[in-house]
Amino acid sequence: MSKDEKGLGADGVQDEDSVRSGPEEHGSDTGSQAHERLGASGVSDAGGEESEERTDATMSDSQSSTKKGSFWKELPILIVIALVLAFVIRTWLMQAFYIPSTSMENTLLVGDRVLVNKVVYQIRDIERGEVIVFDGDGSWDDPNTVQVPEPTNPVSGAFTWVQQQLGAAPTGKEYIKRVIGLPGDTVECCDEQNRILVNGQPLNEESYLYPGSVESHTEFGPIEVGEGELWLMGDHRAISSDSRSNQNNPGGGTVPIDHVVGRAFVIIWPFGQAGGLSVPPAFEELESE
Repeated sequence: MSKDEKGLGADGVQDEDSVRSGPEEHGSDTGSQAHERLGASGVSDAGGEESEERTDATMSDSQSSTKKGSFWKELPILIVIALVLAFVIRTWLMQAFYIPSTSMENTLLVGDRVLVNKVVYQIRDIERGEVIVFDGDGSWDDPNTVQVPEPTNPVSGAFTWVQQQLGAAPTGKEYIKRVIGLPGDTVECCDEQNRILVNGQPLNEESYLYPGSVESHTEFGPIEVGEGELWLMGDHRAISSDSRSNQNNPGGGTVPIDHVVGRAFVIIWPFGQAGGLSVPPAFEELESE
């Protein structure tokens, strides 16, 4: 039988199995190898991405942990810096004060908080009409001074001290009044209309005195204000214990300028009462005259 005949079936047609066996097996091997290589490559890529994600997550957690640790390490330093700045500002620049009495009504009410500029009088002189905070120790004996109770324990004492530094509680040491007379001025009460006279000129004080209040319920003067001293009065003249009622004390009712803490220039609390403490027009008129 010839070679060609070996590949033919009984009917002379080439056998399908013999025709397909070679190519199919070869194709199958090739396809299987390609599929295996593709599958291996796909698994490798997916695993790489997952590994990178885990690495990124680990790095992110590490960085977050480092930031948190760094914050807690820096927090004490930040607190110390804040306390130092607060001390510097309070001691030399500005301080909040609590109004404990009614002597400056209606300009200032009990419970108001004011900011006091401590540096302004290092730059310029005190002016008439300004509201100032001062230490009356040694020159005034005010019966209306608020007595601050002694703390019952260290914790309450520390809490009270913090409140005083923030102007949320009275200190019992400082007073707040309005400047009426400067060094060298002559002050007295009163003219025919019951007005205070400064250097012979009357003050028209209706704009800032307590409603219905007269300029003074007691006569005084004429008094010449000494060098380095101030004549001070409250806006609620009927109840204010000021220079008028301290004439028998050292200084004859005046207060040394070196006892002045600073100028109260703005009310910061409550918000409904907030606003500047400007010099009334009466004193501008006095200056012009």
